[in-house]
Amino acid sequence: MTAATQIRLKKRPEGVPQDDVWETTHQAPGAPGEGEIAVEVEYISVDPAMRGWMVDTPSYVPPVGIGEVMRAGGVGKVTASNTDMFDVGDTVLGVPGVQSHYVGPADGFNKIMPELAPAPKFLGGLGMPGMTAYFGLLEVGQPKERETVLVSGAAGAVGSVVGQIAKIKGCRAVGIAGGPEKCKAVVDDYGFDACIDYKNDNVSAALKEHCPNGVDVYFDNVGGETLERAISSLAMHGRIALCGAISQYNNDDGMVGPRNYMQLLVKRARMEGFVVFDYRKRFPEAIMSMMGWMGEGKLRLDEHIVEGIDSFPEALRMLFDGRNKGKLVVKIK
Repeated sequence: MTAATQIRLKKRPEGVPQDDVWETTHQAPGAPGEGEIAVEVEYISVDPAMRGWMVDTPSYVPPVGIGEVMRAGGVGKVTASNTDMFDVGDTVLGVPGVQSHYVGPADGFNKIMPELAPAPKFLGGLGMPGMTAYFGLLEVGQPKERETVLVSGAAGAVGSVVGQIAKIKGCRAVGIAGGPEKCKAVVDDYGFDACIDYKNDNVSAALKEHCPNGVDVYFDNVGGETLERAISSLAMHGRIALCGAISQYNNDDGMVGPRNYMQLLVKRARMEGFVVFDYRKRFPEAIMSMMGWMGEGKLRLDEHIVEGIDSFPEALRMLFDGRNKGKLVVKIK
């Protein structure tokens, strides 16, 4: 039997996770027990949330333990089944971890139909990032037609979808991204009305230019100074959907929060955090909407695919220096 490859967490990282944080192991996969399945993993998702899962602090999920396979969403084919939930040959979506073969409980996996869309899209726009964009914007942000929606991390897997949904709902979409190439993609490829280059523009001045009536909805993926500037630019009764803080995840001195939070009081605004898993039962609703928009040519979903399981450590670092465009996925082999 082919030996499985696993990427395990060797130690807690300090700053951006380097190669010494990981240990690669090889072992033959066992047979599934009662209620379990064996999956040959084809693609794994690389997400900013992974950095938080590596920290031993209370969160919405337990931290990855030292010596454990790194947690990751993935898509693969069922090679053995000891449950009525799945048959051999089914393509499934779940959380198999960063490994070439998964053997374990079938709970938490869902059957997908790759004939409807390529498998990597179920890790991107039709998977957790897309669900995050959909429910974070529509349920938490609650945009109304003709309002201005500001999105940080606008060239990323979540942000690019948020802006497109905002446009579908009749809003003005303004993105924030790093570098002229990404900003060009945000406008030309994803249809935003404007994009602010935080690396080269005066962000405060650009917000006044592109959001002259204030920001009605801010979808925050980065935190830090960008969050502060967005708070200062809120319109009356503005809403902030707090999705992530990628600018803060590798801060050894701890996260820095907004110093101007009292503007929320002045503007009668609200800032609400959310976890996409809270909407799990409604994922089919979102997937059907997204696929409908794709079919109408209103929604573009891009993936950035990196080859080989051994490329995972470097792929994770790509998230934090902005080298990826669209949803970052590792093709296992």
